[in-house]
Amino acid sequence: YDEINLNVGCPSDRVRSGTFGACLMLTPGLVADCVAAMKSAVDVPVTVKCRLGVDDQDTGPALDALADAVVAAGCDGLWVHARKAWLSGLSPKENREVPPLDYGRVHALKRRLPDVFVGINGGIPSLDEASRQLDHVDGVMLGRAAYHTPAILLDVDRRFFGIDAPQDVRAAALAMVPYVEKELARGARLSQTARHMLGLFHGRPGARQWRRILSVEGARPDAGVEVLFEALAAVEAGGLDILGQTSETGLIDLQPA
Repeated sequence: YDEINLNVGCPSDRVRSGTFGACLMLTPGLVADCVAAMKSAVDVPVTVKCRLGVDDQDTGPALDALADAVVAAGCDGLWVHARKAWLSGLSPKENREVPPLDYGRVHALKRRLPDVFVGINGGIPSLDEASRQLDHVDGVMLGRAAYHTPAILLDVDRRFFGIDAPQDVRAAALAMVPYVEKELARGARLSQTARHMLGLFHGRPGARQWRRILSVEGARPDAGVEVLFEALAAVEAGGLDILGQTSETGLIDLQPA
């Protein structure tokens, strides 16, 4: 691995029952001990992902206490989901949506710890917003929209790293073929991988045909990579400009060099 990230932000009941996840924000000293042990065991960076706090905690002292403890233990960076986590009363899905976002609190943490890497996460809907966040923090972590609209990632290298990467959605789909073939050879069904590709053409002509073929034909027990080629052919027949510009919605991990 290039990095080890300790997630102390997950509010799931199952996670909490094992005494890990967001409940660990209540015990900064224990998280610091974990970071110290991890640092002694590996040579790669060790980072922590957390929330602003949990339940009725004051997000000011709660976040500062955790940050100070893990930084003192040698943590190489903090990724902060800019929401509280509620350990009871909200589902994991609701915990990603109901607690209000407070980007300013994460910005304040970065100002207080100017020499510590601080990245932000939570509800960032576009590369434009990611760029604005990078005026205040060191990195932007994007998740849900990258999953639902993955073509946005085609513009990340050019926009944030100055790399003249190809912006070709079809090439991205074809690049999945060897992986899909490998998984099929292991006994997996096509639907197990294809369902994660449904949003690849989101917002573009042919997206409906792409989703329909992968969802319907890809669900057959004997479906193979030919279904991907069929879906691509349907997209192209619909007149899609697959070398066009990417959509401006989505999430990714952005850490400019």
